[in-house]
Amino acid sequence: MLAGRFLEALTCSATTSTRTTPPLRVLCIDDNHDVADSAVDLLRAVGFESLACYDGPTALIEAVSFLPGVCLIDLNMPGMDGDEVAIKLREQADGVPLVLVAVTAASNDRDSTRIRDAGFDMHFVKPVDPHQLVLVVDTLWRAWHRWVLKSSSR
Repeated sequence: MLAGRFLEALTCSATTSTRTTPPLRVLCIDDNHDVADSAVDLLRAVGFESLACYDGPTALIEAVSFLPGVCLIDLNMPGMDGDEVAIKLREQADGVPLVLVAVTAASNDRDSTRIRDAGFDMHFVKPVDPHQLVLVVDTLWRAWHRWVLKSSSR
């Protein structure tokens, strides 16, 4: 469980925005329901909008309406691997900023190559430290907030 002060501080930073700034949305894609649901619960607890998907095709469909700014993607999933999902999500984003974060249990040369080739921006090795996850998403939210403000002033 997150310490109260840590949770309170992060909730403050995630929810302090102007009314015109859309929230940063995080799409958590993992065939392990517990992993995806835990990430969603954690991110929601600190004020981010988040949604779990348990396979690549569903994630691609949901991303169209959910419009995530960050996607946490398990690299090894049945049916459609995370690297394929990442490539398709980037294409769907059509130039809108989208941060792709690979999440995998393995950290070897083959996975590193796949992650790089698929265009992921970051890489976490499971199990992901919840504090680190929230801090990284919070940092990404701040960058997203600056982008929205810059875009709206044009």
